Amino acid sequence: MSKSQAKFVGQHAVITGGSSGIGKAIAKLLAQQGANISIIARDSAKLETAKQEISSLVINPQQRILAVTADVSKQEALEFALKKAIADLGHPQILITSAGIAVPGYFPELSIETFHQTMAVNYFGSLYAIKAVLPGMIAAKQGHVVLISSGAGLIGLYGYTAYSSSKFALRGLAESLRGELKPHHIKVSIVYPPDTDTPQLAAENKIKPPETKLMTETAQLWSANAIAQEIIRGMIQEKFAIAPGWEMAILNKLHSIIGGLLNWYFDKIVDKYRNKK
Repeated sequence: MSKSQAKFVGQHAVITGGSSGIGKAIAKLLAQQGANISIIARDSAKLETAKQEISSLVINPQQRILAVTADVSKQEALEFALKKAIADLGHPQILITSAGIAVPGYFPELSIETFHQTMAVNYFGSLYAIKAVLPGMIAAKQGHVVLISSGAGLIGLYGYTAYSSSKFALRGLAESLRGELKPHHIKVSIVYPPDTDTPQLAAENKIKPPETKLMTETAQLWSANAIAQEIIRGMIQEKFAIAPGWEMAILNKLHSIIGGLLNWYFDKIVDKYRNKK
């Protein structure tokens, strides 16, 4: 273990959405680096399985792994779960908000409820968690908040009106919080993962509009573990924006400049698809 990785030893990391996908992969890596972990998610069975997997990777017997069931879109439920995590393992030094949902589809066919629910989980689920743990971080004058956005949080993607909106909101929250929390010695990171091989992506692929599939089919598919490694590396380096891979790195730096070009390219794909019908 390097000196930089040793910074996680004994720290308490709270991870929402920690029962699967990127969240679970991050929890595993942090457990291997000596952290105490609290994972929060809705499915108690998945949580228990994840807890066992994570517990098998700890490097010393003093480490503790806690699993708490809660729906992050419900403020009271999430606050109760976080109070339990704090009571058991102390105030967290790390908060990673990885819980998220995505329901792709054509805008006229998506219900208003889909937009409400996507924002409730992806944006407000992160906001509630930050609000709950921030007083402890401010009192301790240390902490690191990591928000998991998406490449779709840098540029709006066809078929993802509900999802992109929620991930753009996270970007605005992170950018605003960064400066506000800096005087309190609390770091903020925003992550823009590309397509990642997770159960969520598998579910999305079943209902994606065909135009969206054409736009994303050439993109590199990352493993959850590879993304988690990039996130841990970015945290160690205290990066604000963590953009894994060259595609996300370029999009992060140049999205305002190349957005028009990408939209032109995407429009061509849609036109080509529809002209074949």
